[in-house]
Amino acid sequence: MITPAYCQTMARYNAWQNKGLRDMIAEMDRDALYLDRGAFFGSIMGTLNHLLWGDTIWISRFDGGQGPDPSIKDSVDFTPTPAVWAGERFKMDARIKLWAERVSAIDLVGELSWHSGAMNRDFTRPIALCVMQLFNHQTHHRGQVHAMLTAMGQRPNDTDLPFMPEDF
Repeated sequence: MITPAYCQTMARYNAWQNKGLRDMIAEMDRDALYLDRGAFFGSIMGTLNHLLWGDTIWISRFDGGQGPDPSIKDSVDFTPTPAVWAGERFKMDARIKLWAERVSAIDLVGELSWHSGAMNRDFTRPIALCVMQLFNHQTHHRGQVHAMLTAMGQRPNDTDLPFMPEDF
């Protein structure tokens, strides 16, 4: 279904896209970042926090490391400030890249079982599908952030995979 090369490419893509967002967020007005814009998680920061929270849950299922404590309803407040978010986002992107560099084809075979607090039930799904969910979830919510930024007159970086710099 997927390969280690897919994981590595998507981990690089994730880091590239989030670098662009970190750079933009650092320059933006705090009120603009927290304004409820009608997105599923409200604001730009609410959406970015939810995405970081989701990445933390998924990667902890893959690498066995620390996962988040708060529930999905608390995910919009996962970090207290844009600066803290930027630091945590940088570390999470490095964690995802490190996992992707180490993953082997056999690691992507089999099933993963977990309890979903959001759905309040247990799940078992193919590991490869869960890995695709990690990267799909990122793209989905970054797309929402991209739309919110564009609507407010900002110009986010290009999002096309073929234009990803080689150094990511």
